[in-house]
Amino acid sequence: MIIDLRSDTITRPTKGMKEAMFSAPVGDDVFGEDPTISALEEKLASLFGMEAGIFCPSGTMTNQIAIRLHTRIQTEVICHKYSHIYLYEGGGIMANSLASVKLLEGELGKITASQVVASINPDDIHAPETTMVSLENTMNKGGGSIYHLEEVIPIKEVCKENGLKLHLDGARLFNALVASGESPKDWGPQFDTISICLSKGLGCPVGSVLLGSKSDIKRARKIRKVMGGGMRQAGFLAAAGIYALDHQVERLKEDHARARALGEMLLKESFVSEVLPVATNIAIARLDGITPELFLEKLKEKEIKAVKFGSHLVRFVTHHDFGDDQLEEFGKRISEL
Repeated sequence: MIIDLRSDTITRPTKGMKEAMFSAPVGDDVFGEDPTISALEEKLASLFGMEAGIFCPSGTMTNQIAIRLHTRIQTEVICHKYSHIYLYEGGGIMANSLASVKLLEGELGKITASQVVASINPDDIHAPETTMVSLENTMNKGGGSIYHLEEVIPIKEVCKENGLKLHLDGARLFNALVASGESPKDWGPQFDTISICLSKGLGCPVGSVLLGSKSDIKRARKIRKVMGGGMRQAGFLAAAGIYALDHQVERLKEDHARARALGEMLLKESFVSEVLPVATNIAIARLDGITPELFLEKLKEKEIKAVKFGSHLVRFVTHHDFGDDQLEEFGKRISEL
């Protein structure tokens, strides 16, 4: 039995999700005629109290569209130095928007309102104009750490006072909301745009949705088109998203519990010096006396898959294809290393 903990993107659609996909009514979405895509966009927009949404192939595309919406040439984005939009989107901020980036430090990948205030550039010809702030929830490189609403509201106020747009990379936003118990309706008003990925914790095969105002989403459709993201009968994919929202949100708590248990198993081993606080479904282990490369080779021999996440770090991500039986087996195999 292979235990694959590289990411929550490796899941397969459940039987119920497949049935929903196969039975979905579809049309040409570029013409605005796919009823299932429209239903997904409306469902998520309503859930977060936002005006509109647009379905895209990936979270990278929804993030990059948002950056294009909120910047222009010679402007700047404020984000944490570990942000996905900076580290893992192929230099898209530069390639797609010709914008600069100001990278901030912060515990477990999070930034504060006071940091944002201090990072806004002055009105000076030598500096790019600050136009946008981006947060990530959950924070991948922070070990799945979460922002709470009380941390976000002051950042929103800073943005409002300084005429900045606030974007949320909500790649695992439902993991964060399930963990915190906070409401999507309270989160929507804090942001100008929110990117929600469906193919991570929610278990869909493809897709992300960008939420925002009607005017922003209208512009987003043109940006999506030039990025090659206009799809035709993609309602089959959108149906998976609707199914996930109806059936696979609350079960994220199970992934979180297994990730905590997995982290505790790792901490018992002499070759692990630390596990970052496990808030959701990500456990990041700091190694002692062994390199990530060699550790991953040893795991491979035991048919366990994970990923290197830094010079001394390895990441494990739980998901709906990783059950209690695999968790128990993981513990046995780790103890044999």
